[in-house]
Amino acid sequence: MRRIHKEIHLIERIGWLRAAVLGANDGLVSTASLIVGVAASSAASNEILVAGCAGLVAGAMSMAAGEYVSVSSQSDTERADLARERRELEQDPAAEREELAQIYVLRGLDHDLALKVADQLMAKDALGAHARDELGISAFTTARPIQAALTSAATFASGAALPLVVAAISPANLVVYLVSAASLVFLAVLGALGAKVGGAAIPRATARVAFWGALAMAVTAGIGHLVGKVV
Repeated sequence: MRRIHKEIHLIERIGWLRAAVLGANDGLVSTASLIVGVAASSAASNEILVAGCAGLVAGAMSMAAGEYVSVSSQSDTERADLARERRELEQDPAAEREELAQIYVLRGLDHDLALKVADQLMAKDALGAHARDELGISAFTTARPIQAALTSAATFASGAALPLVVAAISPANLVVYLVSAASLVFLAVLGALGAKVGGAAIPRATARVAFWGALAMAVTAGIGHLVGKVV
């Protein structure tokens, strides 16, 4: 009896991985930058924490709403394409058969073999075959609005909580330095983790998120310092 070789591909993680990495990175960078900017304006410790908490809640809700709306739009487009494809299969199955066969011809099959492949796939699941090979819609890439929204909100809050905790336990005169340093470490770890899970190059991913995080905090700290002097 032949054993089926089960392979787990990284593309299977793309749906939740994108939302998770984006949410955690955004939560960490935006909240750390907010805390650093407020602290650089010579605000009191309680004001810094209030600003950080407000940023965490507002950011998590904004990420959830944004992801839900954007992914819902993708889902609506996918449903519209599938509905049109279903109608075309009902109205002119011969043309759809030839269309599917031509896709396989372009991939290297001769026309006769391509027609046989199209016939067998359409006999089993015509809409599924066209969705996958003509429209590029699969179980791995299909839009899931609720999953994306919840993942983004949860990971944003998790990322935002890290600099907030550091700010809560740091002396007021060291908040800018300690939050900045800790956040860069957190960003490096996040970049490495995301790269490992996604199968990307770890050094490049780590450097990328650390660089943009440092830039965001530096710009926000500078603006906070200037505003603090004026006010």
